[in-house]
Amino acid sequence: MALSDTDRIYDELLVTLVRAGDVRAGERLAARWHPRLLRAARRMLGDGEEAREAVQEAWGGICRGWMRLSDPAMFPGWAYGILTRKCADRIRRRSGERRYFAPPPEAEPAIAAAAPLRHAILEALGQLSPEHRIAAILYFSEGLTLAETAAATGVPTGTAKSRIFHARQQLKQLLEGDLT
Repeated sequence: MALSDTDRIYDELLVTLVRAGDVRAGERLAARWHPRLLRAARRMLGDGEEAREAVQEAWGGICRGWMRLSDPAMFPGWAYGILTRKCADRIRRRSGERRYFAPPPEAEPAIAAAAPLRHAILEALGQLSPEHRIAAILYFSEGLTLAETAAATGVPTGTAKSRIFHARQQLKQLLEGDLT
């Protein structure tokens, strides 16, 4: 779900207005971005309640950091970066508790025929390392550019590119049996 140029420009305008003190612009931006951040957090964490908590924490950081954002056009990568750090903290806290995550049944509605494949994809994502899983979700599912994925994960562009490549290779191997 890539962001269109129009969406990016509108978000940039909203961020500019928020920084100028427009509360309604902040509400519009939150209405546009909360579902996206929640979807990404659910995919990263595999737990609906934990995802809601991570997104709430991320919004706190986003609202506190409006004025430190140097370029409003960087909002997507910056916002996902805050969310990614909140999710990574949660993943680190629970590491060792379970090897794979089971997606919450309410995570996203699925078409009945696509449900088995969707489940297989989520299961495969759960088997990736947290770094690869997060990069894959941001790039493939959330439509961030390579540069935005790098910014969101706090790594150089080459590292993000490598993580995406390796995630794609691992997903392909894990899903080969499910796709045939």
